[in-house]
Amino acid sequence: MLCKLIGVPLQDGASQLGCEMGPSALRTAGLVSALSELGHEVSDLGNLSPASANVPAHPNSALRNLDRISGWIAAIADAAYQASFDGMPIFLGGDHALSAGSVAGLARRAAEEGRPLFVLWLDAHTDFHSLDTTTSGNLHGVPVAYFTGMPGFAPFFPELSHRVDPAHVCMVGIRSVDPAERAAVSQTDITVHDMRAIDEHGIGLLLTEFLERVSAAGGLLHVSLDVDFLDPAVGPAVGTTVPGGATFREAHLVMEMLHDSGLVTSLDLVELNPFLDERGRTATLLVDLTASLMGRKVMDRPTRRY
Repeated sequence: MLCKLIGVPLQDGASQLGCEMGPSALRTAGLVSALSELGHEVSDLGNLSPASANVPAHPNSALRNLDRISGWIAAIADAAYQASFDGMPIFLGGDHALSAGSVAGLARRAAEEGRPLFVLWLDAHTDFHSLDTTTSGNLHGVPVAYFTGMPGFAPFFPELSHRVDPAHVCMVGIRSVDPAERAAVSQTDITVHDMRAIDEHGIGLLLTEFLERVSAAGGLLHVSLDVDFLDPAVGPAVGTTVPGGATFREAHLVMEMLHDSGLVTSLDLVELNPFLDERGRTATLLVDLTASLMGRKVMDRPTRRY
């Protein structure tokens, strides 16, 4: 497979500086060699820059860097659309605002191919604020509401050519949701598996149900992996740590199951803040998880006949 690496040194959507170093950290941790050793062709397209944007003032005075985020979304969406023509785009973040652009561009590509786009959102947060409801003003908290076509984003964000059907979004690992987001998500068909659901049913069962839906629909699958999906004990390099996240083994199981499904067509790696890391520990883990997604196994597990 042709893997296209797209660096997105975006930190304007978060409150803590440092995510702009994420793409460099992932490259330094050996992402290219990990993919190449698995037999994939790798094309590193370098880092993006935001497009220029001049948006009107918004009534919510808490919003931060609205012009710049709008410019980033436009640039990322275009890159996602172009790169997905003949390869698998892997977006190296950067904070989670980048997914407003990556998913928007991929939805356009999916529509042209006549296939539905599904999104697996691996995150502690739903990121379902609108521009009106966010009180922090941090725009890494709005991408899912944007790419599913919720109201209130025009004319501040680029106009969506195609929205993602909320019924095609599955969130896994959720454990920190603001009241406004909880109310908004409950009015949609988004599937939300919080950590209690994982504890009760196991992450494998929940993921299998979603993958079966994607397969039955002939869908394309985008995976958006936020560092805070992981428990801070194994992935400390994130500015939004929430205790009680996915374990090392649960995260690798998710990635190996995704590989086995053969459904994944694009990937976000987001919210890595190397300034908060411990000697590259989290960056290395993200590279290892990506390798699991792309086919690395501890050992083959053939079906045995008895």
